Amino acid sequence: MLRLSKKADYALMAMKHLALQSDRGSSSAREIAEQYDIPIELMAKVLQRLVRRGLLASHQGTHGGYQLARLPAQISVADVIQAIDGPVTVTACTTDDGRCDQYAKCNVRDPLWRVRERILTALGECTIAELASEPPTPAPMRAAVLHTHL
Repeated sequence: MLRLSKKADYALMAMKHLALQSDRGSSSAREIAEQYDIPIELMAKVLQRLVRRGLLASHQGTHGGYQLARLPAQISVADVIQAIDGPVTVTACTTDDGRCDQYAKCNVRDPLWRVRERILTALGECTIAELASEPPTPAPMRAAVLHTHL
């Protein structure tokens, strides 16, 4: 099962937030963390990793903070995930040190590598602009209680 880490989730949340807030300049790590109830220290680490990978720009000072380093349409979900979690893998043998006793006789290795490529393609086609264009998810509705009088 492909599952993103919490850090990757937080990174995508921050990237969407920054895309939506781009008209007002930068946002601080504290602002983003408080908006989404994420520990400030963790959000700061995630944002710094995104800066090191060239996806965000950071600015010091009283009006400092973070902003996207490129247009939202130029940053893919794959870029963000790989900046945080490293290469996307689906099997042990797709990692650099992926030593597997079954490597030579494995009959699903190549098909699973093709699955990985399809996943990367899909993640690469989805951009931060696309995430930011989605309407907010409505709060779950409570089931209406129907009262009948007999």
